[in-house]
Amino acid sequence: MQTEARVGVVNSSHGGGGTNGGVETTSLKFKQQQQELLQAQKTQIGTVSQLLAGGVAGALSKTCTAPLARLTILFQVQGMHSDAATLRKASIWREASRIVGEEGFRAFWKGNLVTIAHRLPYSSLNFYAYEQYKKLLYMLPGLENHGKSMSADICIHFVAGGLAGITAASATYPLDLVRTRLAAQTNDTYYRGIWHALRTICKDEGVLGLYKGLGTTLLGVGPSIAISFSVYESLRSFWQSRRPHDSTVLVSLTCGSLSGIASSTEKQVTVQALH
Repeated sequence: MQTEARVGVVNSSHGGGGTNGGVETTSLKFKQQQQELLQAQKTQIGTVSQLLAGGVAGALSKTCTAPLARLTILFQVQGMHSDAATLRKASIWREASRIVGEEGFRAFWKGNLVTIAHRLPYSSLNFYAYEQYKKLLYMLPGLENHGKSMSADICIHFVAGGLAGITAASATYPLDLVRTRLAAQTNDTYYRGIWHALRTICKDEGVLGLYKGLGTTLLGVGPSIAISFSVYESLRSFWQSRRPHDSTVLVSLTCGSLSGIASSTEKQVTVQALH
């Protein structure tokens, strides 16, 4: 009797353990599902944040530098509208004074609306595509220990940056073309706005007219963005490894400025070589 009682207790306890094990397994699966759902939500939020941050940053920077961008475009096309004597006297101050006198101070931001319309999607796609290309490149065989190799990191940043620049420039090129043509207008107004310019170009030159000069642009944009991202990432990593307690704003501004100078220099060299 005592033996049977003991056996019954043992069986009962084993049965209870099986029930508890089933409950624990179900609970564990539920927690795993919740974690996967939270991770998916974080990924989606991260994607939206990257797109918004890139777009807003690009639009703000372009708005701040719009007067210099307008002067640059006018100097680039000046030979089409000026005689030799005027070209010899050309200077930033003289051209800026002419714009204020003939078109008003707001003319420095002529075409800025289309610049923002172009820069928002361009910067968003650029930053987002860069992060995605980086992830894909890091998944390639032989790059599992990329964190230990600085040269591999620089190469990945360079390639990912170049691909991101080409992707973003190709997707938003029609707006870039319209922006340039609107900014190049002086007293003679041919295009009355973004939509009028798009319609006129399609009507006069066909849909392919929206992509005139795309090949040349990509030759400059690809290496330029590649250098920008690789220089920025390398400088930031080096700085933070030597001075980890410095302000992140200071680090970002300094590294961003230096990478911008490097990429602009390369782009100017490419443009001169193409001419």
